[in-house]
Amino acid sequence: MWAATLDLPDVNSFNSLVTSQSSVFYDRTGKIELFNLHQEVKRTEISFDDISVFSKNATLSIEDAEFYQHKGIKPTAIIRAIFANVTSLGYAQGGSTITQQVVKNSLLTKNKSITRKLKEWILAVKIERVLSKDEIFSIYLNDAPFGGNIYGIEEASRTFFSVHAHELSLAQAAYLAALPQAPTYYSPYGNHKEALSTRKNLVLSKMLEKKYITQEEYAAAKATKVTFNPLAQNGLTAPHFIFFIRDYLENKYGAETIDQSGFKITTTLNATLQLKAEEIVKKYALANKEKFDAENAGLIAVDPKTGQILAMVGSRNYFDKEIDGNVNVTLAKRQPGSSFKPFVYATLFKKGYTSETVLFDVKTEFSTYCSPEGKPLTPNANCYSPSNYDNKFRGPVTLREALAQSLNVPAVKVLYLAGLDNSLQTAKDSGITTLTDKDRFGLTLVLGGGEVTLLELTNAYGVFANDGVRNPYTGILKVEDGSGNIKEEYEQKENTVMDSGITREISDILSDNEARSPTFGERSALYFPGRQVAVKTGTTNNYKDAWVVGYTPSFVSGAWAGNNNNRSMQKKVAGQVVAPLWHEFMEYALSTLPQEQFKQPPLLDKGTLPPALQGEWRGGEGYIIDKKTGTLATETTPFSNKGIKVTQNVHSILYWITKNDPLNGTRPVNPEKDPQFILWETAVTKWAGMNGYPSFPSISSSWLIPPSQNTSLITPLTGQTISLSGFNENIIYPFSHALTFTVTPNDFEKVSLYINNSLIGFLTSTPFYFSVSPRDIPGVLREQNTLKVVGVLNGVQKEITYTLQINLNQ
Repeated sequence: MWAATLDLPDVNSFNSLVTSQSSVFYDRTGKIELFNLHQEVKRTEISFDDISVFSKNATLSIEDAEFYQHKGIKPTAIIRAIFANVTSLGYAQGGSTITQQVVKNSLLTKNKSITRKLKEWILAVKIERVLSKDEIFSIYLNDAPFGGNIYGIEEASRTFFSVHAHELSLAQAAYLAALPQAPTYYSPYGNHKEALSTRKNLVLSKMLEKKYITQEEYAAAKATKVTFNPLAQNGLTAPHFIFFIRDYLENKYGAETIDQSGFKITTTLNATLQLKAEEIVKKYALANKEKFDAENAGLIAVDPKTGQILAMVGSRNYFDKEIDGNVNVTLAKRQPGSSFKPFVYATLFKKGYTSETVLFDVKTEFSTYCSPEGKPLTPNANCYSPSNYDNKFRGPVTLREALAQSLNVPAVKVLYLAGLDNSLQTAKDSGITTLTDKDRFGLTLVLGGGEVTLLELTNAYGVFANDGVRNPYTGILKVEDGSGNIKEEYEQKENTVMDSGITREISDILSDNEARSPTFGERSALYFPGRQVAVKTGTTNNYKDAWVVGYTPSFVSGAWAGNNNNRSMQKKVAGQVVAPLWHEFMEYALSTLPQEQFKQPPLLDKGTLPPALQGEWRGGEGYIIDKKTGTLATETTPFSNKGIKVTQNVHSILYWITKNDPLNGTRPVNPEKDPQFILWETAVTKWAGMNGYPSFPSISSSWLIPPSQNTSLITPLTGQTISLSGFNENIIYPFSHALTFTVTPNDFEKVSLYINNSLIGFLTSTPFYFSVSPRDIPGVLREQNTLKVVGVLNGVQKEITYTLQINLNQ
């Protein structure tokens, strides 16, 4: 018989139990030991009678409800396991009974094979003939893994709750029964406490189902708040990182394999850098607790050229119970504030917008359910008009200035121009996986309205550092089994996800100390004399999170500060709260790295770009000149001598540029059809009027008309009609609202607007769309006014006159 050929251990003697081999974690050199899994294994054996009946019943309910009925194996489970293993070509399914688990833990090696599985089934049946059910159950409970170096129900009871196994409450017993299936994942000291609580409740529900407890006991235990003792320090270096790696390994190879098969794990961690990072995080977190009521912090360092994690600090102290220090904040989902902005700006640059493109940082209403003045147009409408960190507005700013200084109003406009879907795709391509619920996001996404992890955000910045090439993050260099066989080894998995010209532009902006100085100062914590470092901060509106992520071409680090319980800090920006921490760590890291410079972004040919993309905000109808002579440029004009002049005509960018095709050089035919146009336009024209810039060209401008253009006009035009769309002389216009209308037909060469015979401005190209706020021209207005529009074609004119009624008090 085939079973007779199997080499089976003697079930009559447990003196020949297989000795577990300890798995050991090393730093990236393979020489510095970070953690020995079986270092000082803790196990206290007790009699079966000294174990709480709650523990016995909880374990039976979740692990093997039919334990006292079967003969060591469950044939239906075996059939199911065989079918699953054959169809999947693997050996993952076991259908293990408690007896089988005793066999696995005590008599057999952990290698997965059909032969080993057959031995397990045979030995389980044999053991049932040699030992009683209570004896088998006792062995299991005394040998079960509960995480780290804790084995057996008695040791777990003492470690977690400071009680003996026979003193466990129902709720405590349910928690312990929940652990052995995946002790690292479900660890009460890890990042999956909610999952542990869910599994504890599953244990209780199964106990109720099997009538081990009453409905009242179930309800009471489910509602009981159980407190775990703080985890004692036990020679564990880089604990957050070690548990991060162990969780990955257990998911891939199984907890039992990692626990007992003698793996040698060479990680990516730089031990020296890690110790320095832990020291700095602890120092600043304790200081921030007193200064800013921000008691915790975390830090990540990654090599962008490989994705290898060099340092991971998940809290100021893993063993600090006061702040739940065991929780790894680098893996926690938090709102990133403005540190998310570079991904949105990069998305806009993909469309052809440039870093010199100007947007207006002025008070702007963005909700289309509200008026430009921020008044709801429908019941319960939520208006949205963000401000900057200092509650100041700066008027026209380039995208370079807006990103470097982290201005919010331009950033919201950038997201609208870039598109929400496009921006989310850029983030996803860069490795951010948490922004999946698009319906939750609107224009607030660019200000950090979604949740990300510090690990993913920091690694995503590596795309900017690495010329558009993404390397997935990893903490593993090599994994070897107890026999020295390589189970896995680091392999480069790079993928180009962004054009290098765009990433170089982002890096150039984020490393531009001059551009950010108006906000942060010339000698801020973001500046490193003699080194080129790109960096971005982020602070959430509710001051619950402060971030900073920065990089050189070969090193990226990110830091977070705040409170684990989501309590708000004092109202200070990230540049004050977390930047000093990040700066000290980055300065140390840079001292070990060679001097590097970012590659320069490509130069733009200004002769091919619309004025709005070249930094011109006073108008969008431009012509190229020779800067030396002031005359129109020709084909022979050197590239370096070319400049642009525009006819002065201040509008929002939506007036000048086709949002999704900015390079086509033509103005939108009907810009008012864009839902944001009136909101942006009203804010911009108001600013222009208050600062001496008419929203239409001024007749006194010395460079109003290109040098080649003829300015002579004026004889009556016959046979031509002129009309206004959007103007109603039968209503009274509020003084504070914009007056907007379109003049037709489109074949006029020039259309001028007069109020009370005062020239307000004129347009020389279609669409002839006017938008002017009465409050910006107070000197010419009365309650009853004459509005005249004059169209000119072929040197002759046609005019139309209306009554304009203004409420000067509104």
